[in-house]
Amino acid sequence: MQTPDWIVLFLMLLATLCVGLSLSRLVKSSSDLFAAGGRSPWWLSGLSAFMTMFSANTFVVWGGIAYRHGLVAVVINACYGIAALLAGYTVAGRWKRLGIRTPAEYVERRFGRPALHFYTWFMMAFRIVGTGGALYAIATLMLAAMGDGGAVMSPAKLNAAIVVFAVIVIGYTMMGGLWAVLVTDTLQFIILNLAVLVVIPLAFADVGGLSAVSSRLPEGFLNLTGDRYTWFFLVGWVAIHYFMIGAEWAFVQRYLCVPTPRDARKSAFLFGGLYLVSPLIWLLPPMLWRIRSPIPEGAAPDTVTRMAETAYILSCKAVLPVGMLGLMLAALFSATASMISSQLNVFSGVLTENIYRPLVKTDDEGRLLRAGRLFTCVLGLVIAGIAIATPYLGGAARLIISVTELMVTPLLAPVLASLFIRRIRTSAIAWTVGLCFPLGLTVRFTDWFTNTPLANPTFAGVGLPLLIVLTLAFRPGGEGVVFEPAIKDRAGAGAEEPADVSGHVLPLKIVALCLGFCGALLLALMSLNPDHVVLLAGFAAAQLLLAAVLWRKTRAV
Repeated sequence: MQTPDWIVLFLMLLATLCVGLSLSRLVKSSSDLFAAGGRSPWWLSGLSAFMTMFSANTFVVWGGIAYRHGLVAVVINACYGIAALLAGYTVAGRWKRLGIRTPAEYVERRFGRPALHFYTWFMMAFRIVGTGGALYAIATLMLAAMGDGGAVMSPAKLNAAIVVFAVIVIGYTMMGGLWAVLVTDTLQFIILNLAVLVVIPLAFADVGGLSAVSSRLPEGFLNLTGDRYTWFFLVGWVAIHYFMIGAEWAFVQRYLCVPTPRDARKSAFLFGGLYLVSPLIWLLPPMLWRIRSPIPEGAAPDTVTRMAETAYILSCKAVLPVGMLGLMLAALFSATASMISSQLNVFSGVLTENIYRPLVKTDDEGRLLRAGRLFTCVLGLVIAGIAIATPYLGGAARLIISVTELMVTPLLAPVLASLFIRRIRTSAIAWTVGLCFPLGLTVRFTDWFTNTPLANPTFAGVGLPLLIVLTLAFRPGGEGVVFEPAIKDRAGAGAEEPADVSGHVLPLKIVALCLGFCGALLLALMSLNPDHVVLLAGFAAAQLLLAAVLWRKTRAV
């Protein structure tokens, strides 16, 4: 990395922290901290949900699949878009109509306090471990991009990077709450797409243009399916992520933070629409890198894996102008920061609203606000500790994540189904988890069910939990569970009429300023990149024009 790259990276990280802290002025209560007061614009919520799906694994795992298999990686990621559109049509508005503060509140009132504790502690442990692994991954990836990617990476540098990144994310999430998460996610969306859009034309030029690409593509590289990624797999992938986007707490929080059910649906539609078109854009660099750096014939599996996992960052390093590598690294950080901040905010919200508030029996908003920020800080430090300990855990962290993933659909299926079917009871959770989890462990770690339907992960992970839930819901006898919606006046919950959000133009102003800053940054880099003046000037002009349009809109609100 050159000095301009370091400067750009530093400025972007500093800007992210400052933006999050500046939004603390909007946080006056626990509702503001964890639900943006129910007044977030729908587009802000939708972009945040889009970014919540990203992490360093997006570039390592999906970039690697794109490098090895080609277009099938794009198709797999487009499944998220289909799942989000289905969630928008079916459940996003329903969540908002309930008038609840947090998704955990619904679990408690619908299934009881034992179910609340089970969901809270299990899902928190699962997500905290996974988030710590993502923080470790992004620190490792960024140090490798910076040039410290040798056989033995310096533990001191790695731990320092983890601590710096953790402090930034904890800082803006703790002070700005969900407002900071939403706005910084949107800024991270801008940074990510700007960096990738600059890479694409340069990568095409690097391999000889579109005609050269078409003649040098590996056989089967443009197939929509391949290997184990069959159409049946894709259907299952849509189903799994429908449950995730429709019922996982970080996504439900996005439906609750907007003014009306209509806004909740629109945010999910924006999320889904972006995921239908954007995977082709941000997976093109590793696909083009396959042409620039093909897999050697007879290469060992470890060599192929290493080439695939580093394809994304190497493709960017090979073509980016001076200073733009720093922007790309900021985008890598931003993708993971979005996931970390979302998990921090949602679980600190649950601990504050659903565990701490009933325990101390207080409605003092000042006390709840301090507790929420303390929980955010503590959870953030735990995530940083897990990230630092990851190299010493060997395969333990991966095993924990692998095992707990077996329970995602069995856990979420009863909750999602209960939004439609009144007769779903707490016993549905006990049966789906009690049957599907042991079965999933057996299927994954033994060969007992080889050549049977149970050996298929789609059936075992999606079909069986649904079958159990529906069987219990429609069994003879028993009465339905009645859920009384919460108070309807919470930030306009349940109303279809547009709520007044005119007092919150600050997020739009911040987005406009960020666009203007990125445009000015590209203009400054033109003097260092005489060979890319036209490209940088074009992107700078587009950024500045959009910034001006958005700023003008803030004056009209």
